[in-house]
Amino acid sequence: MTENDIAAHASTRDTPAEGGLRGFMNRGGARRFVAFLVVYLAVYLGAGRLGGMIGGHFATDDVLTSVGSVFVQVTFPLVVGAIVLVALSRYLGWTGELYGRQPVYRSWWMWIAPVVVLVPVVLRVFGIDWGGIGTDVVVFMLLTGLLIGFVEELTYRGLAVKMLRDGGHGEWVVAALSSVFFALSHSANLLSGQSITVVGPTVVYTLGFGVLMYLSMRAIGYLAGAMILHGLTDPTTVLATGGIDKVGDGGTTNDVLSAAGLVAFPLVIIGLVLLIFIRGRAPGRAQSSRQPSPRG
Repeated sequence: MTENDIAAHASTRDTPAEGGLRGFMNRGGARRFVAFLVVYLAVYLGAGRLGGMIGGHFATDDVLTSVGSVFVQVTFPLVVGAIVLVALSRYLGWTGELYGRQPVYRSWWMWIAPVVVLVPVVLRVFGIDWGGIGTDVVVFMLLTGLLIGFVEELTYRGLAVKMLRDGGHGEWVVAALSSVFFALSHSANLLSGQSITVVGPTVVYTLGFGVLMYLSMRAIGYLAGAMILHGLTDPTTVLATGGIDKVGDGGTTNDVLSAAGLVAFPLVIIGLVLLIFIRGRAPGRAQSSRQPSPRG
């Protein structure tokens, strides 16, 4: 062992482990992400409750009643969530990694995911009665939808995927666990008064949808791709059904929207089937210093 080797070894040995929030998050793993998620959802739900208290007169069963209704019931907590997530990402120094090119090989079959996701979106675009909703509400709902895509994908295909990779998990586990976390988080809608008959199917749907979003991110190569796809899905669903998370409901007798609602169920199956074929391992923090990124 040379003097340089000895000095390098001593430097590594004597360097204290990174502590605090940055050290906690950088160690990654499923349990640490769950701990973060519990705190984040408490902030997000708290913001929703605060928005309801301040603008409660806007809260109606029909979220599309006015711009104020959309803002209070959907947009406000998303704004708070976006601020928290962006600030945290910058503090941790993860911005470049989260938004950069995916570090794992993509295969042709992964393109099935974004195509399948776009089918109901296109059907809704042609089936929605655009003239029956105020233009200001439509525009604001579409912008809010992009915010939904940004916040939820940054949480579950950004932070969750990175922390699971840093914890040493292979991509099958990363895809499965991040999708499970995404699905289970929607059960929090029970706290806002949604019935189990709405929340239950939503949790099942978002499990399959989460896998498709993970694969879309891999296929496109960037988190932004999944953000855009997600950001098109949610607002067109709300505009078609008049409600939040009514994924299997056409919301009208319109045949095109009915078809869009029916697509939701095979979409779940396709997502779960494609999960079987996911392979590979990305170089998370625990592996990057020891091995190159394999293709798979």
